[in-house]
Amino acid sequence: MQSNQVRLEQLGTYPFERLKALFSGHIRNIDLTPIDAGAGEPRLPLPSFVAETIASNLDGFSKYPSTVGSPQLRQAIADWLEKRYGLQHVDAASQVLSANGTREALFAIAHALINPEANPKPNVLMPNPMYQIYLGAALTAGGNPVFLPCTADNRFAPDLEAVAESVWRNTALVYVCSPSNPTGWIADADYFTRLLALADEHDFYIVSDECYSEIYWDEKPVGLLQVAESLGRDGFSRCLVMNSLSKRSALPGMRSGLIAGDAQLIKRFAKLRSYTGPATPLPLQAVAAAAWSDETHVQDHLAVYRQSLQAFFDIYGGIDDGKIPAGSFFVWLPVEDDEAFAVAAYEQQAVTILPGSYLSATDADGVNPGSGFIRAALVDGPERAAELARRLCAVRI
Repeated sequence: MQSNQVRLEQLGTYPFERLKALFSGHIRNIDLTPIDAGAGEPRLPLPSFVAETIASNLDGFSKYPSTVGSPQLRQAIADWLEKRYGLQHVDAASQVLSANGTREALFAIAHALINPEANPKPNVLMPNPMYQIYLGAALTAGGNPVFLPCTADNRFAPDLEAVAESVWRNTALVYVCSPSNPTGWIADADYFTRLLALADEHDFYIVSDECYSEIYWDEKPVGLLQVAESLGRDGFSRCLVMNSLSKRSALPGMRSGLIAGDAQLIKRFAKLRSYTGPATPLPLQAVAAAAWSDETHVQDHLAVYRQSLQAFFDIYGGIDDGKIPAGSFFVWLPVEDDEAFAVAAYEQQAVTILPGSYLSATDADGVNPGSGFIRAALVDGPERAAELARRLCAVRI
């Protein structure tokens, strides 16, 4: 069995560290105001209730918070899930956990659900390109990463039918990201239905990363728990979903999210997190409960994101050619050379974007499906989105 040191050495450099190295020695155009479209960090006004809620709960900083989340927060999350997805009942005590941001939870869950001593190593399926935490989780938990290529040819959907029967038989965990970071693809009910059937047939778990669920261009995305209940899986067997206030409420610095689903998996994960999971401070848990209970600010943010997408593609072009993402605030744009384009955008236009190859893994055939794309985040409002489009159009390599 591999040691933890060997597993850690398998991890590649994180995308933003790679970006720093790429820009090393290159000088940004100092005549232009910088635009940071590299990180998915919403920069919208704080919801009005944040400051007041923190102020009225300051005494909570003198108490240790629970890693599972306060009863008030877990109930607010359960209520939101029921309202958002039309669920009949979510039990706050047994089917919900608080997360200190979903990054931590998405990473740690693999360590709760994978048996690293299995031979052969259990497969962990994930989209490619992807949020790199999935890959890090699979490797450090002792799993075998299996990449599902998401390309323009398949409309960026991870192709379940392309997975060999032998792979399914040895699968422990499947990560889904819907809406997708970075491509903007959204899973529909048929996709989740097929995945659930495969999970029952081959005995694996599904973790659905739904952090961008409230950011969409047209139709509101369905969720894994919603589809599971519609199929009669009242206990959400085999299913866990994760969501976050970072995107929904533009509160990335608060580090607060949710984990919900199968009570047995929640119990197992809660045990692991009692040892390893960081807990969100109680005053911030109070803010989180208020955020999950309020939809006004979410709809305000959604309007801004839609306006930003419209403003960007009005100038960049392609709004009628399928380039506009179905979900998330990222645009996933084809370019000839993603690293060269990112450097040129930095030097010529003072724009920071991520090369798509940094968000993907190279497969056994030497193919990186993110190569030839760049990811840009529209997180500063429509005027800045329009300016970003103008500058990207002016890049020459």
